[in-house]
Amino acid sequence: MLVLVFFTVRLTGDPVGLMVARNATPEQREAFRVAHGFDRPLAEQFIGYLGNALGGDLGKSLRLHLPNAELIMQRLPATMELALAALLLSLVIAVPLGIISGVFPGSPLDLLARLIGLAGQTIPSFWLAMILILVFAVNLRLFPTFGRDSLEHLVLPAVALSVASMGQMVRLLRSAVLEVSRENYIRTARSKGLSEIVITLRHVTPNALIPLVSVVGVNFTYMLGGSVYIETIFAWPGLGTLLNDAINDSDFPLVQAITIFIAAFAIGLNLLTDIAYDLIDPRARQR
Repeated sequence: MLVLVFFTVRLTGDPVGLMVARNATPEQREAFRVAHGFDRPLAEQFIGYLGNALGGDLGKSLRLHLPNAELIMQRLPATMELALAALLLSLVIAVPLGIISGVFPGSPLDLLARLIGLAGQTIPSFWLAMILILVFAVNLRLFPTFGRDSLEHLVLPAVALSVASMGQMVRLLRSAVLEVSRENYIRTARSKGLSEIVITLRHVTPNALIPLVSVVGVNFTYMLGGSVYIETIFAWPGLGTLLNDAINDSDFPLVQAITIFIAAFAIGLNLLTDIAYDLIDPRARQR
């Protein structure tokens, strides 16, 4: 990851042309290169960058002249707020709809669940974001289109960011419910005379929700890293907007720092998700 990020960001252009004034002299341009180490060979730059990153030093932004770690901590609460709201919205809609869809296959709610699953997996989030702005902000004037001043500002970006996760969760839960319903212990419960409501709530639902644990962790990581377009469209002051600005400015150190932070967060979250999955499902420990 470190190698990929380091060399990829350098394909975006020369930061000297953006950071130094147009009327700067060649001497001033060269002084900028030397001050930030851009005059050294790429291999030497990478070794220095790797040593600093492993030591916890994420460098300083070329444009903002502040430590990258400080900039990330300033923007992280906004991104976490958006990601958590989108995840909560996904769970609130996907869990009951996916379970009902699996319990009553072929019903109108099942058709709705499959449509949501299809839409979530096919509609690009940035396109949906623009449609939401056009309908609910421009035409109906119900919600604001940018900023983070109130709870109303959170609604449209959270919806746009949640749809992909929502579609995946609905499809997963529907399949899990159908699979669990065919298990022998479900047939045994029916033979004992238990009602379908009791079977669904006590036996089907808890076992169908187990695979959702791993998906929640992955989707939350995606929301943190994949919110660049959504935050940019809604001018949401989070890591996504900061990353987009850093890419446009060829601010190599800041781009690298944000990417490394998100990757490290994803690794840690996936590890915690695996541990939680083992604790919840005894069959995983036996394997």
